[in-house]
Amino acid sequence: MTDFTILADKALRDELLTREECLTVLQTPDTNLLELLQAAFKVRERHFGKTVRLQMLLNAKSGACQEDCGYCSQSSVSTAPIERYGLLPQDQMITGARRAAAAKAQRYCIVISGRSPLDREIADIASAVRSIKQEVPIQICCSLGLLNERQAKDLKAAGVDRINHNLNTSEAYHAEICSTHTFQDRLATIRHARTAGLEICSGGIVGMGEGDEDLIDLALALREVKPDSIPLNMLHPASGTPLEHCTPLTPQRCLKALCLFRFLHPRTELRIAGGREHNLRSLQPLALYPADSVFVNGYLTTPGQPAAEVWRMIEDLGFDIQVDALPTQGATPATAPAVGLHS
Repeated sequence: MTDFTILADKALRDELLTREECLTVLQTPDTNLLELLQAAFKVRERHFGKTVRLQMLLNAKSGACQEDCGYCSQSSVSTAPIERYGLLPQDQMITGARRAAAAKAQRYCIVISGRSPLDREIADIASAVRSIKQEVPIQICCSLGLLNERQAKDLKAAGVDRINHNLNTSEAYHAEICSTHTFQDRLATIRHARTAGLEICSGGIVGMGEGDEDLIDLALALREVKPDSIPLNMLHPASGTPLEHCTPLTPQRCLKALCLFRFLHPRTELRIAGGREHNLRSLQPLALYPADSVFVNGYLTTPGQPAAEVWRMIEDLGFDIQVDALPTQGATPATAPAVGLHS
């Protein structure tokens, strides 16, 4: 039996696990899962204590995307029955920020579909962000597709704190899930955002048919990116998408992947992202042993766990919600479904 404390101690010394050790994590027998989680928690607790950061998303433009990403219900190759609409008015983006703050979210992420944002969309989002920053004590993240350096600088000037742009999978497997842009295109957007002085949120998706080596390669590629936060999505296969018949994930597989990312990214915010309710099911609370962040109220085209239920889950674990940048009074749970991320 593997002594997982050895892996935890290496992570705490900022030492890179070998590929063999990474494979051991992903191939841990389910009967040893609790020992693995305890070791991952040792790393999580050192750097993040027992606090949990909450994040909420707004699907500010839905559908009609030109890209062919196989996992996405909004892509050009999807026939999924989803809502399709253009960029929401600024007042709706501002209202979404208020709801995120009421849900105790530290960060509010504005997401739009499409390959790249139009300049007028950048201008509208920037204007909304300026208004939000004057009114709501919350951090702003944007997930807008491929960005150039000028667009990234405009967003930074408006008060955007962070850009989300996921690598999604390994460079070797990327062509299996998308042909309309490359892995290097994604890295270029991240470089533009960083050059503009924006924080970086970048992660991936588990369960798209990739192998263990691909998942390890993704985690290692993210070590090169050095993101400020890593959202780990778990494929929720949407009917009408090319990946709708992927082999279903087990809760145990998801938890092992989270542990791997914690060992390889000991100091980085690790978020349980899209698909957690569908894939983790009754084992969701265990995911907060390796992870320190979670979405509330839903995803881009799928519903999620309401904020009040997330608060209770955190409380039942004996953990605490991170309270930075929260409203000081009058906070009540958001009742309208927010929407979120698989992009």
